[in-house]
Amino acid sequence: PRGVRSLAKPGMLAVSLISGSAYTLPSRARAPRMDAAVAKDAAFGASHTSFYTDAVAKDSYETLGEVLEAKCADPELRSVLGTMFDGCGTITEALRKELVTVAEKQESVFGDVQLGVDVLADDLMWDICKTEPLIKEGASEEEPEVREMHADGKFCVCWDPLDGSSIVDNNWAVGTILGIWGAETGILGATGRDQKASLVALYGPRTTVFVTLDDGVYEFTYGANGVDGWLCSRDRIQISQESKIFAPANMRAAQDLPNYAKLIDYWMTNKYTLRYSGGLVPDICQQFTKRQGVFANPTSESSPAKLRLAFEAAPFGLLVEKAGGKTSDGVSGASILDTKITGIDQRTPLCIGSASEVDRFNLVLGLGK
Repeated sequence: PRGVRSLAKPGMLAVSLISGSAYTLPSRARAPRMDAAVAKDAAFGASHTSFYTDAVAKDSYETLGEVLEAKCADPELRSVLGTMFDGCGTITEALRKELVTVAEKQESVFGDVQLGVDVLADDLMWDICKTEPLIKEGASEEEPEVREMHADGKFCVCWDPLDGSSIVDNNWAVGTILGIWGAETGILGATGRDQKASLVALYGPRTTVFVTLDDGVYEFTYGANGVDGWLCSRDRIQISQESKIFAPANMRAAQDLPNYAKLIDYWMTNKYTLRYSGGLVPDICQQFTKRQGVFANPTSESSPAKLRLAFEAAPFGLLVEKAGGKTSDGVSGASILDTKITGIDQRTPLCIGSASEVDRFNLVLGLGK
């Protein structure tokens, strides 16, 4: 894959990362000569494999308030979405100032090591939700319970306050994931398809939020063009059916699942572009900006899937499917949005992205037979 450098030299015995089979690297002296056109086409890093942005600057951009007014018919949901955007803006400012260190108090019941920024982001989300009387219940990935916020509220909000704790110290992109259910279904016993909306904030060089509205998925950028707030930077995002970008998670499972190893080999052999950071939010959000991609996270006996259905898989599932993509529950091959949430810490495998690649995942792994 592009960006991966081999330490082996010509003439040395090398081993395939996926299959484990050995092969001898050809000597440079025996390498066939290519004319300039062929060399350019075959070059890793050529523009056709780099997927640079094609976004063109506009004369003006709509604000969050303007878009919500036009594209979210439910005024109460508009209010909750506005509150969630406020939370993501507050977390953005906090991340720019907070050092990444281990939290003094470790309160995760899942045994995860909590960082100071984890606790900070979670506390901010709870504080924000307490200010919104329309929120009946809240649940955080940091704790295994659904808490009542306002008895007569209309919505239940489920969040992962800062996904990507294992890479945030590298200063890599991380994010906040939010799912919003109606009080009539709640979270437990509901499915991802019951969500009223979902949104994901990506904290990188810029902060962007992807959100489901009445007619599709929109991207908003925080503090752009000197504006103190959110501007709509992409509207009605569509994920194409075909893709040449892949993000293979849980590669340890390839040791137990020969068909997953076969699928990764297929992507590599067919010169797909590898775009994988180990952060769920950037690894899936690239599908909205590049308008293609596939993220795969299967499960195996020795390397079980760790994604949480309510906090991660369901909110992302709604976003991707509303943008024209497809999802697989990694077990039956059905949509992740049809999996019932029976426990707040319920784990699930997942494949998500361009429809043809999700179909390929199901086919190669033998799901849905």
